[in-house]
Order: sequence, then structure tokens, then C-alpha cells
Amino acid sequence: MKVTVVGAGAVGASCAEYIAIKDFAAEVVLLDIKEGYAEGKAMDLMQTASLNGFDTKITGSTNDYSKTANSDICVITSGIPRKPGMTREELIGINAGIVKTVASNLLEHSPNAILIVVSNPMDTMTYLVHKSTNVAKHKIIGMGGALDSARFKYRLAEALEAPISDVDGMVIGGHSDTGMVPLTSHATRNSINVSEYLSAERIQQVAEDTKIGGATLTKLLGTSAWYAPGAAVSALVQAIACDQKKMFPCSTFLEGEYGLNDICIGVPVILGKNGIEKIVDVPLSEAEKNKMQESAAGVAKTNGLLEL
Repeated sequence: MKVTVVGAGAVGASCAEYIAIKDFAAEVVLLDIKEGYAEGKAMDLMQTASLNGFDTKITGSTNDYSKTANSDICVITSGIPRKPGMTREELIGINAGIVKTVASNLLEHSPNAILIVVSNPMDTMTYLVHKSTNVAKHKIIGMGGALDSARFKYRLAEALEAPISDVDGMVIGGHSDTGMVPLTSHATRNSINVSEYLSAERIQQVAEDTKIGGATLTKLLGTSAWYAPGAAVSALVQAIACDQKKMFPCSTFLEGEYGLNDICIGVPVILGKNGIEKIVDVPLSEAEKNKMQESAAGVAKTNGLLEL
């Protein structure tokens, strides 16, 4: 199993680290346009191998896509990160050109690869990859929902004063501060709905804190977060590489599912060796259905800024 991660910045390097530590891939290739940067990150990570007990080979390359040849899974983290006060949508002009070029170069050397898009605005960048390549839709995956759901579970555990292993919850919709749809109607602690433990007001606060989770971290850090995004990507990669048939909310191209067409947006999917193996139809409350439609309208508006 060979995995390529394009973009050796904080998110890309964290992703490579988590994949290596899980020790399911034979090789991880880090690629970056900055001279020597990916090579340095790869060397630094390889020097942790004996300490962290993994045998995955990590190599780095400065913009040489031939080193990525025959990759099974390719992760695109390239682009500029958010700065404080910046929305994900404001990144579209710069990141669209980067993502389109990266996807083309990857597919030239790995035409059968499954692509995972992380670059923001993520749903629109995933849509761009669909529209600019001939890759089957089940092989193009946007990462956002897995990260948003992890943040939702963090906030739920905080509110419940419970260990996070007790908590389950999922976020669908667009990967944006206004587009996320935390499924509070399905959130549970040990299979019991959280409404049994928390007031409606507290649950709503959890949902709002989840939606601004990225912006909160950007304000604190001065740039986008990286540990949780890297971990989220590695979880998707592992589910595909190990054919785990796990359910994650991912941005995928919809053709009628959830009443939506010609859009990439976060919905629950089953991930296995073929990429997205099934889109899961989860029953939504009327409020959640309305929020999903509003989210889709926001994503479609951002898609309209693309030059396809």
C-alpha cells in the first residue's frame, strides 16, 4: 500500500505521521513545492520510527511527481491555510488553481488512485476535482465531515462530562462555519440519546461550538489546526487501505441522494477498498432537512465562483 500526501505543511505532515504510526502502509510519500521541505519532514519522521515502533517508509520530494507513481491513495492538502478572521470560502481563488494542477499531476502517475481532498473550501475543491478529472465519483472523497464529527464528539463529551469513548455523533452538510449540520437528534451516550442528559439549550450550544470549531482554533493558533485534521485524514486512509467498511461523513458527489444533485457535500458513506462503497440514507428531522438544504445552497454559491 502506497500513500501520497501532497503538501508537507502541518496538516500533511501530521497525516503522514499518523498513517506511519498505525503501520498499515508500506510507503508514504510527502511532496511539497518548497525546496527540501518534504525531504526534511520525511527524514524527521523516519527518525521517530524506532521510537514509535513502525516500519512504514516515509520519503519526501520537492515537486517530483514521478516519486508518487503507483500510489493507491493520494491526499491533497495543498493550498494556503486560513488566517484569523478568514472564511474557508475566501481561499477559493488561490486554492482552486493549486488543487486542479495537483490532481492532474497525481493522476498522470497514479491513474487508479483514490483521491482524498482536504484543501479549503473543501466541498468546492472536491467538486472541482470531479469536474476537472475523469475519475469515478466513488474515488473522490472530501475529508471535512470526519473532522467536524470528531469536534462534535469532543464538545458532546465536554458537555456530558463523559469520556469521549462513551459518545457518538455525526456532522453532515458543508464544511464551513455556517454549513455544518450536527445531527443532534442522533447524538448518543452509550446508545442513549443525549437529550436524556442535556437540555435543549445546552445541546444547541454544543452544535454552535462545533460549527465554529475551526475558526476558534484559527483564532487561538493564528493559523488552521493540524492535529485533528491529520488524524481525520489518516482514519479515512486506513478505512480504505484496510477495507474496514467504516461509516464516515464525507463530501461526495450527489445525484439525487438527500434530495440534492450536482454537488459535493458531507453525507454518511461506507469506506472500503474501492473508496466510497455506499452512501447511507440517514433519517433527518425536519429542522435538519432544512439546514441541509441551506447548507447545500451555500456550497452551490461557492461552487459558482469556480472557473470550470
